[in-house]
Amino acid sequence: MRILFVHNEYARPSGEEHASQAIADLMASHGHQVSWYRRSSAEIADSAMGKVKAFFAGVHNPWTAEEMARRLDELQPDLVQVQNLYPLLSPSIFRPCRERGVPVVMRCPNYRLFCPNGLHLCRGEVCEHCLGSGRELWCVFRNCEGSLAKSVGYALRNWAARVTRRILNGVDMFIVQSEFQKSKFAANGIPTEKIAIVPGITPDVEFQANDDPGELVSFVGRVSPEKGIEEFLQAARAMPDTPFALAGSYEGMPAIRDHSPENVRWMGFLTGEDLNDFYRRSRILVFPSRWYEGFPNVATRAMILGKPVVAAKIGALAEIVDDGDTGTLFAVGDGGSLAEAVRGLYGDAALCRRYGEAGRRKALANYTRDAIYERLMAAYAVAASARSAALGARD
Repeated sequence: MRILFVHNEYARPSGEEHASQAIADLMASHGHQVSWYRRSSAEIADSAMGKVKAFFAGVHNPWTAEEMARRLDELQPDLVQVQNLYPLLSPSIFRPCRERGVPVVMRCPNYRLFCPNGLHLCRGEVCEHCLGSGRELWCVFRNCEGSLAKSVGYALRNWAARVTRRILNGVDMFIVQSEFQKSKFAANGIPTEKIAIVPGITPDVEFQANDDPGELVSFVGRVSPEKGIEEFLQAARAMPDTPFALAGSYEGMPAIRDHSPENVRWMGFLTGEDLNDFYRRSRILVFPSRWYEGFPNVATRAMILGKPVVAAKIGALAEIVDDGDTGTLFAVGDGGSLAEAVRGLYGDAALCRRYGEAGRRKALANYTRDAIYERLMAAYAVAASARSAALGARD
């Protein structure tokens, strides 16, 4: 199969870049021919005129439509997989695909089809105003991006895509990462038969069976309010004799380290084997997010490594963690509930081991490269069938 991957990269590398490249690498490893059409927001990052052009390009960009047509004619792909469209590509790229009868799959790691900033997040709290009366205008009213011009641009391009239905009509299959996300898409007008669930790929990590359960209660990720960092530190204060630790950048909240409890260790940003070793030294991994995480691979990495997970009961986390089987769920935004969950698990090494073993079995069955490949191929087959049916109806 020849697959053309399409992605507007962010000005700074993000999880979306890693995820889209991981899928492309997965397909290439199975013998598929992979090509790319990429643009990058870095092209306009330091240009005032570029940002003005991007304001309008997100709504309609005839130049990227022409370039897309050229790529399609040159590469003759069997399928196009789209990731991010904004701000330089725009929904304009779908027209040449439709004209040539090429099936299109769009991977949606966030909620950008309905929420202009893609996160259902405003000032560190879950926000769904854009789903009700007023829709995209709420992004402007609340200035969700912290820049009025940027908020207006985001709202405008979302409004245009929604009322023209160029994304809905241009995509044969939408890929989301969880049942929770699928329910959100379905509730906002995406037909369920056009939605496939394909979780993120859990990194290949060497598992080392060990009778030592580890000692740390750990957090992995960006240190920010929506990640539940305050709740994590509150739980640490409530358990002063238990070692807590964080692995991640805290440059967004530089003062927080100075006010954290003495039993909290700040490890900084870790990668590779240093990160894996941090997991192995942990007894429990904690994910106290306050928002709708897309698919937190940091949690499934813990499971692959046989570690129990304590997570907030919200979004995909409530699906990844089976309460009372692979870990424990606690009330969102409640540091006391988190401390109670950690305390009940930390002192029971046998229970930690049992949860960890169950989590590893679930991760191996659902989140490995082989499992994701099977799901992707099934989604591609449905997309191809839908496009073929649409062509038949048109003829």
